[in-house]
Amino acid sequence: MPKAANKRTFAEKAVDDFLRTLRERNASAHTIKAYAGDLGNFAGYIGSRTWRQIDHVSIRGFLSHLYEKGVSKASVARSLAAVRSLYRWLAQEGVVEQNPAALVSTPKLPKKLPRVPTIEEINSVLDGSMPEVASFPERDRLMFELLYGCGIRSSELIGINLEDVRMSAEAILIRGKGKKERYVPFGDAARSALAAYLPARQQVIAASKKATAALLINRRGGRLTTRSVGRIIKKIAVAKGLSPDVHPHTLRHAFGTHLLEEGADLRAIQEMLGHERLSTTQRYTQLSMKHVMDVYDRTHPRAK
Repeated sequence: MPKAANKRTFAEKAVDDFLRTLRERNASAHTIKAYAGDLGNFAGYIGSRTWRQIDHVSIRGFLSHLYEKGVSKASVARSLAAVRSLYRWLAQEGVVEQNPAALVSTPKLPKKLPRVPTIEEINSVLDGSMPEVASFPERDRLMFELLYGCGIRSSELIGINLEDVRMSAEAILIRGKGKKERYVPFGDAARSALAAYLPARQQVIAASKKATAALLINRRGGRLTTRSVGRIIKKIAVAKGLSPDVHPHTLRHAFGTHLLEEGADLRAIQEMLGHERLSTTQRYTQLSMKHVMDVYDRTHPRAK
């Protein structure tokens, strides 16, 4: 009897198989972790019910169950998206014919556009020396220059190896989501930051007696983590007078927004950001709308 009680339900097995498929498709570790949690909760709620016994009412019940547990609207919406993805896969496998999750409305979320620092605010951080809180000033400046100057993700930043930097071409090989590779250009400011950092990096490597391919390292000679990058960026940004809400992705948003404001082509921005869909890049048109309105109010004769 104890063995029967511990036996996995068919839903739990399906979730395991789906997650295995995601890994085989090189889905990001963050996506797999999120899906594992959300679908694990779904499988637990469904229990031993068969797919035929699960309809859109059942899925609404699952969402209500999450609300009762105090789960936020954003997390409930993510759970519903995960269930929809599971059903799409089940349909591809011939297990189900319909996707009841498609009949369930996504919780309405407040449209919050991230507050993007202005060009002047970014320059105030990068102009002059790094603040005293910077434990490794040469590295920390380079981190800012690459996050803002190249528009890369924090996970992409820490994944850069020394050999990925093409100094002569002024470009860096970036490994993005799904292990897709792209080259992003860097400018004179990043080149200067690299030139200042590389000798300092070599000193740390020599002192630590560690061999590493990583471009960005900590004081012990190891590769940085996304958590440490976030902590460093926030600490320096606050010391330089920026909002405590600043994090590495804020600099990526600033990159896209400022390029658009200065007249860059949306598809070029899409390529540099590594977005698969142009619609993802188009949100930067929303981010820069305030700038457009300000320009209109200042310059159009009928706006005054």
